Amino acid sequence: MISKETADALNAQVGHEFGASLQYVAISSYFNQEGLPELAHHFQLQADEERAHAMRIIQYIVDADAQLKIPSIPAPRAGFKSAEEAVKLSLDWEMKVTEQINGLMDLAIKQNEHLTRNFLEWFVNEQLEEVSSMDTLLRMIRRAGEQGLMFVESYLARKLHGGAVEAGA
Repeated sequence: MISKETADALNAQVGHEFGASLQYVAISSYFNQEGLPELAHHFQLQADEERAHAMRIIQYIVDADAQLKIPSIPAPRAGFKSAEEAVKLSLDWEMKVTEQINGLMDLAIKQNEHLTRNFLEWFVNEQLEEVSSMDTLLRMIRRAGEQGLMFVESYLARKLHGGAVEAGA
C-alpha cells in the first residue's frame, strides 16, 4: 500500500520519535535531580507522548503491510548546565521533528500516496502544538531566570493538575 521509500522514511521517523522519548526521559531526570518535580513531570509526559507517536507510526506501517525496521537509537544527551539549556534542546528537537514530518509529507505528496498524506496530517498539526508549547516554556524560563524557576513550577502545577494544587487537592 505504500512504497518502499515511504516505508523506509517512516521507519526512520520511528527511530526519531523513540529518540525524542529517550531525550525527554533524560531531561525529566535532570529536573528531578534539580528538585523541580513539575518540570520533571512535564518532560515525562512529553516522553510518553513521543513514544505514543512512534507507536502510532509503527501501527501505520503494519496496517499498510510494509516491513517494520526500527533503527538504532542514539543515546540521549545527559546533563545540562541549566533549565534553559535543557528546554532549549527540547525546542530545537521539536523544530527538527517538524522538518522531518514536513519531509515525510513532501515524500507522500511526491509519491502520490494519499493514505500516507492523510495519516501525516495529524502529525503536521501536532507539531504546531509541540513547538508552540515548548517555545512558551522556554520564554517563561528565560523570563524567570534560574532563581525564578519556582514560578515556572507553579505554572506547570496549575496547568498539569488543573488548579488542584492551589485548591489543596
